[in-house]
Amino acid sequence: MTTPTTPAPSETRTTATGATGATEAATITVRLFAGAAAAYGSDTATVRGATVAEAIRDLTAGAPADATTAIERSSLLVNAVACTDHSRVLADGDRIDVLPPFAGG
Repeated sequence: MTTPTTPAPSETRTTATGATGATEAATITVRLFAGAAAAYGSDTATVRGATVAEAIRDLTAGAPADATTAIERSSLLVNAVACTDHSRVLADGDRIDVLPPFAGG
């Protein structure tokens, strides 16, 4: 039996829960920033999902509780454009950026 390890902050974590339904899951790169990256234990991940919601579900599957909370509270960009529609369909090679709330100016 192997023991899971937490990746170093600059490593990539890969998950693969796959999608359900008629739309095929895409392979998506996720970049995490600031507190989301610190809580997740990595600043990048490769996930699968047909929609933004599925990709985020794959990202948070098995993640620490504080990482899931940080990701759920974050703003998302899909291919550098703000995205609030989690039913948005994704294609292979799309990128999601996870930007946690922050203060300052």
